[in-house]
Amino acid sequence: MTRLGYQIPNFTYPGIEGADIFRNVVAQAQAAEAAGFDRVFVMDHFYQLPGIGAPDEPMFECYTMLSALAQHTETVRLSALVTGNTYRHPTLLAKAVTALDHVSGGRATLGIGAGWFELEHNSLGYEFGTFTDRFEKLEEALQIIGPMLRNEKVSLDGKHYQVSDAINSPAPLSKIPIMIGGSGEKKTLRMVAQYADESNLVGTAAADIPRKLAALDEHCERLGRDRSEIDVTCLQMVVVAPTMEEAEADMAEIAAVKGWNAEVMEMAKSILVFGDADTVGEQLQTVMDAGVDGLTVDLPVNGHKLDRIALLGDIGLAATAN
Repeated sequence: MTRLGYQIPNFTYPGIEGADIFRNVVAQAQAAEAAGFDRVFVMDHFYQLPGIGAPDEPMFECYTMLSALAQHTETVRLSALVTGNTYRHPTLLAKAVTALDHVSGGRATLGIGAGWFELEHNSLGYEFGTFTDRFEKLEEALQIIGPMLRNEKVSLDGKHYQVSDAINSPAPLSKIPIMIGGSGEKKTLRMVAQYADESNLVGTAAADIPRKLAALDEHCERLGRDRSEIDVTCLQMVVVAPTMEEAEADMAEIAAVKGWNAEVMEMAKSILVFGDADTVGEQLQTVMDAGVDGLTVDLPVNGHKLDRIALLGDIGLAATAN
C-alpha cells in the first residue's frame, strides 16, 4: 500500500496565536484528510526545532494533541513523527498509543525513535545520556511495547527498563503498526527489520535511498524477516505554491516573523523542496523512483495556508501513484 503522510510541522505562523494555534492544527489535519493523505503526524517535541523556531515558541504535547485530532478527523491514521523514546516509560507509551487507538476508532500508529534534541532534554529534565544509551533504551522499549500492543503480558529485566508481567488492558482496537524513524544503517534499520512494520527515512537524499534499502534488505535476510512486510517512507520538507513567485512570497512572509535575513532564506530554500507544483512534483517523483513505498511531507513555511496542503496532496498522490 502506498503511503502519503502529512506532518503538521510548526505551530508558529503569521497572525496565528492563542486559541487560533490549536484551531490551525485541526484545520491542517482536516485539510490533509480532505486532500487524500492517509496519515497525519504531529512532532513529539516540547520546544520548536533548531532552524524552525525558538524554544519559547508554541509546541503542544504530542499524544494529547493526537487524541484531540482524533475527534476532528475520520479516516486518517494518527501518529507521532516520531515519539522520542526518552520522554516516556515504555509501558506508559504503550498505554498512550492504545488509548489513541480507541479514541480514534482504530487509527493509531506508533512512530518511535531514539531521541536527539539535547537542549530539550537538559532544559526539561529528561535524561539524555549517550548515543549508545539512547539506542539501548529504544531497543528495550520495543521489546516491551511490541508485546503490549499485541495484548501479550511482558516481563523484561533490562539494563534501562524493568517490567514484570506488564498488562495492557483494554487491548488496542486494531493492529497498531510500529514505525521507526531514522536512517542509520547499522542500528536503526536493523531494529526496523527486527521489530517494526514501517521505516521512515529522515534526512536522506534520493541518491542515498538505494543504499539504505539495501542495508534493510541485508538485515531482513540475516534475521529471517520477510522484507515485503515492511513499508519504507521518506520525510521531505516542502515549500510549494501554485507559482514560483507565490512560493517566494510565502518564504518572505515567514522570514519576517522569524527574523530570517536573506542569507538564511537562501539556505532554507536550498534545504527544502522548494518551488511551484511542477518543480516540487519532479523532486518528489525522484524520491519515489529511488525505491521507497511512500512519502511523508510537511510544509514548515506555509502549512497554515490550507490551499497549499491541498496542492501538496495533489502532487504527492501523483508522485506515489507512478
